[in-house]
Amino acid sequence: MSAKPTDELRILGDPAPAPPERMPAPRARIAIAILGVWLLSGVYFVWTDQQAVVTRFGAVVEPRVPPGIHFALPWPIDQVRKLKVQQQQRLLIGGEPGDAVTGRSQPLQSQFLTGDQNIISIRVVVQFSVGAPADYLFRTEDVSRSVSSAVETALSQRIAMRNVDSVLTTEKQGIQAEVLAAAQKLLNEYRAGVILSTVNMESAAPPPEAADAFRDVASARADSSRIVNEAQGYANDVVPKARGQAQQMLEQAQAYKERKINEAQGDAIRFTQVAAEYAKASQVNGHRLYVETMEQILPRMKKLIVDKNGNLDLTIIRKGEPNRK
Repeated sequence: MSAKPTDELRILGDPAPAPPERMPAPRARIAIAILGVWLLSGVYFVWTDQQAVVTRFGAVVEPRVPPGIHFALPWPIDQVRKLKVQQQQRLLIGGEPGDAVTGRSQPLQSQFLTGDQNIISIRVVVQFSVGAPADYLFRTEDVSRSVSSAVETALSQRIAMRNVDSVLTTEKQGIQAEVLAAAQKLLNEYRAGVILSTVNMESAAPPPEAADAFRDVASARADSSRIVNEAQGYANDVVPKARGQAQQMLEQAQAYKERKINEAQGDAIRFTQVAAEYAKASQVNGHRLYVETMEQILPRMKKLIVDKNGNLDLTIIRKGEPNRK
């Protein structure tokens, strides 16, 4: 079979048409590698003291990612923000951290009004941590300022409910606990994503202008307390002694009473017995009683003996007188 003329011309003349153009092999590998690296960039680590928030085109898709290895769509689709939720942040209310060292004061930030219309300077240290990472990042523009405002509000309310003496002395612990609870409630209402750990009143003192007057009042109060304690101690010493003496006197009076009653009863019984015996022989017993009575009375008396004519026997007196030198 003979070939066609056109076929002979193709074979002997122009070359065959080239196949479709393909991407060189190195470029394909590079593109695949770039795609793989881009996908691997979505793998991220969250350490044990951290939590993460994932946003997709600015919207929160994972508000709390726990520690571990996780994957998110690579940038610019997803964005991962990590927060150290266990780290305690410190905030000073009532001045700047360097004020305590330099001795400077900021009255507008540190002065509060008490319930008895006194001004008192208070510096408070607040410690807080991240509670809700998504709220902490996106609900509040300035977290520290929100915490400071909440604590100042709660502190002002609690100080205004007490007098200056209680704030400076006995009510410090109670105020700290109340301010912590009230400020935490406000922050929860704001959804600030913050957990308050401690609210510590670092210092509470009167303004410098009134410091001397406060010291005088405190000194007078201390003297008053000391005097009251001394008086109480004296009373505690004297009153038991007086009570003991009174009890002793009562017991002695009771014993005296019992003794006198017994003696009177004994005398009455004896008199009754003597009266009964006397009735049996009144003349003889009367003479005997007279003689016995005279025997008891006469030795204790000075005696002058006269005869029936009224004459005094002086020899008897001389005989009865003691010898004198």
